[in-house]
Parts: sequence; C-alpha cells; structure tokens
Amino acid sequence: MIIVAAPSGAGKSSFVEKLAAEDSRLHDVVTYTTRTMRTGESQGKPYFFVTHEDFEQKKKENFFIEWAKVHTNHYGTSYEQLQNAWEQGKVVIFDIDIQGVATFKSKYPDAKTVFILPPSLDELRRRVIKRDGNPPPDLEVRMQNAEKEMAKAHEFDVRIVNDDFERSFAEFKKIVDTWLA
Repeated sequence: MIIVAAPSGAGKSSFVEKLAAEDSRLHDVVTYTTRTMRTGESQGKPYFFVTHEDFEQKKKENFFIEWAKVHTNHYGTSYEQLQNAWEQGKVVIFDIDIQGVATFKSKYPDAKTVFILPPSLDELRRRVIKRDGNPPPDLEVRMQNAEKEMAKAHEFDVRIVNDDFERSFAEFKKIVDTWLA
C-alpha cells in the first residue's frame, strides 16, 4: 500500500494517476466524494461523486474503511476498492488527505507514505485558482488547511517538492520502483 498526501493543488492526484497508468503492478484506488464534479471529470475519474445523503448512508452501512470531512466536503475509501485490487495481485496506491493517512497507518502500519509539497504557499494558491478557473469559495479554508498539512510532512516516509512536474514525478517514480522491487 502506497499512500500519497498533499495540500489541495500540490499535484498528488496527478502523480498517482500518471504512475498507475504507467505501471501495471499498481491500482489507483478511486475514492468517493460529495464535492461537485469539475470540468473534465466524470463518474469514477478521479472520484465516485455521490450526494451528501448517499455518503451518509454508506457511512451507516460501514462501507468505508476511512472517511473524513476535507475543506467543505466528505471523502471516503471503500473496503471494496482495496479488496478488488488485492484480489488481482495489485499494490494499491492512492491519494488521500492527512486525516485519512493516520487512519490507514493505524490499520496498515507497513503502508508506505509520500507527502507532495508545493514550492510555496503562493504557488499553491495560484495552482488552485488556475485549476478551478476561479478562486473556489473555500480557497482560504484550503490555504489554512495546507499550512496545517505541510506541518505534518515530516511524519511521512518520503517528501517531494513538486516545483517541476517532470523532475518531481521522476523522483516519485524512482522511489515507488524501489519499494516495489
């Protein structure tokens, strides 16, 4: 199990999606969210989009191995996603928030963890605004959360600064290759 965390906009999803597409040993776990779909997204890519009511029902049914409220929405990882990957002999790789990492590490202490850092908070802010097309309504919440999340980066096995995507991704890929060897 390889867990990737980072502040919103630092590149964690891009790293995980690209590596999982390139390496057949890996399975990118799709999590569930109550946030609205962005331009270019679809059901199952990069999330399973559900209503708040559906999410609450799944929580009651013990559907999630972990779930958390992040910024203003809920995110959760299903037991089913992990089980399906393991039945296929795959190593699961996924990106989750800092709260989820603690839950997974308590249940799977051998899981490897990577924290993706932005080069600066100003650059992170610029990326979030660019990605969403406009400043999202919860931008200040995201920035405050980013500072708290980055303060925990030292708790991860590896930290990578995403200042240049191709260089940073190559570093990420090399680390994962070492873990899979």
